[in-house]
Amino acid sequence: MEELVIRDADVVDGSGADGYRADVVVDGGRIVSIVKEAAAAGCQRPKARRELDAEGLVLSPGFIDMHAHSDLALLRDPDHSAKAAQGVTLEVIGQDGLSYAPVDDRTLGEVRRAIAGWNGPGDDIDFDWRSVGEYLDRLDRGIAVNAAYLIPQGTVRALAVGWDDREATEGELEHMRRLVAEGLEQGAVGMSSGLTYTPGMYAKDAELTELCRVVASYDGYYCPHHRSYGAGALQAYQEMVQLTREADCPLHLAHATMNFGVNKGKAPELLALLDGALADGADITLDTYPYTPGCTTLVAMLPSWASEGGPEQIMKRLSDDDTAERIRHHVEETGSDGCHGVPMEWDTIEISGTGDPALGEYVGRTVAESAALRGETPWTVARNLLLADRLAPTILQHVGHEENVRAIMRHRVHTGGSDGILQGTKPHPRAYGTFPHYLGHYVRELGVLSLEECVAHLTSRAAARLRLPDRGLVREGYRADLVLFDPATVAAGSTYEDPRVLPTGIPYVLVDGRFVMEDGRRTDVLAGRSVRRVPR
Repeated sequence: MEELVIRDADVVDGSGADGYRADVVVDGGRIVSIVKEAAAAGCQRPKARRELDAEGLVLSPGFIDMHAHSDLALLRDPDHSAKAAQGVTLEVIGQDGLSYAPVDDRTLGEVRRAIAGWNGPGDDIDFDWRSVGEYLDRLDRGIAVNAAYLIPQGTVRALAVGWDDREATEGELEHMRRLVAEGLEQGAVGMSSGLTYTPGMYAKDAELTELCRVVASYDGYYCPHHRSYGAGALQAYQEMVQLTREADCPLHLAHATMNFGVNKGKAPELLALLDGALADGADITLDTYPYTPGCTTLVAMLPSWASEGGPEQIMKRLSDDDTAERIRHHVEETGSDGCHGVPMEWDTIEISGTGDPALGEYVGRTVAESAALRGETPWTVARNLLLADRLAPTILQHVGHEENVRAIMRHRVHTGGSDGILQGTKPHPRAYGTFPHYLGHYVRELGVLSLEECVAHLTSRAAARLRLPDRGLVREGYRADLVLFDPATVAAGSTYEDPRVLPTGIPYVLVDGRFVMEDGRRTDVLAGRSVRRVPR
């Protein structure tokens, strides 16, 4: 007898088609049968060792977070309710060109410093891996939800070239090609870049194109955080489209927003650009989070020249008064490339977390507010905070536009990505609320998407980009990564004031056929594993 039958579920299967009533049978981590309208037809109802009454609940595929920053959180926090409670059954990590494999002893320490604001310093982690395969093996010891990995191009460049702003030599480029190929052979699904973060931002298009050719040869995809989301956003999107067309590499645009005042109302221009490329045969997808503010680190706002050489060099430059004044000029007056070419508006920069708890007084206030309270200039506050917290502060950047958010999420190649940074006292609520916020706010309350459309965005479209042949749909033979939610009550609990509140209306989540959420509570099940590239 099979393990589980989910009785009388309203199945929204991830295809975008209309839902239907069915009994769904799960055994051995897979969906073994689907009996539609069993009760109405008067047919023999399937039986199993356990029966779950799903009356009034929607059964859908598990949600796929296409842009996650859980690289260490998955290891540090076995509970991981931030994602499991949202119905996320697969996260894509290794984002924005910086993560923890492949590394050597030198680059591991540098990367840990560089992205402490994303993942914490990692002092509580045993970094017993160096290669991509070894990191994936570490995940396979058991994690809350599944995880796929992107090779981080910035980390690869740090390993082969260092943190200097210069072109790679032919030998260094060949080293990077080998590192990317090895990572893909070991199971990575593609490559990411952070082209406003050091050292990945120092790569010219020709270098990126060569690495994308390697990615394409392994049927992976390229996921860039491109060179501008502000003054040069449309040009930056076009650059990535052209680059990947030349490399014949699939493109997935990370957190594809149109932010800052210069881009208000310009989402249709982005979508027209993408529609033209798609009509010409380009393979493009994108992800977004359903919120207007962005989230990153405060140090990311600095100009690229100030970040050359890595974290220790940044600290030295900030400590020198003359150099710090040059940085201020770029940040506040000309618009640094770290801030997407837009002069800084300090009243939009809210400190969301610090590495040192003693600096907690800054959290929840904008830099402008702290400056007013302290009788200092905003730059003085920002500079001193970066130095005192050793570059660790995270920020919310209140620069988005609701009309752009809605327009982009409607697009046919859109998928969902939280871009959720789990560090900090007051993280962005998207880390805990992205997927229920789509379903509750944008489906039920606003009707921006139908329920069937939204579920397809969050499941099958993402699985297709990842080339996963047995995930993303409720189908016989597919993996039983499933979510049961109440369409009348599903909602994000997280807010900007209280961002770590779990969602409501998602009582059951299964990973590999095992309950990781049951009756709205996290179980002790660690059914997640690495999801590795599927060779064609």
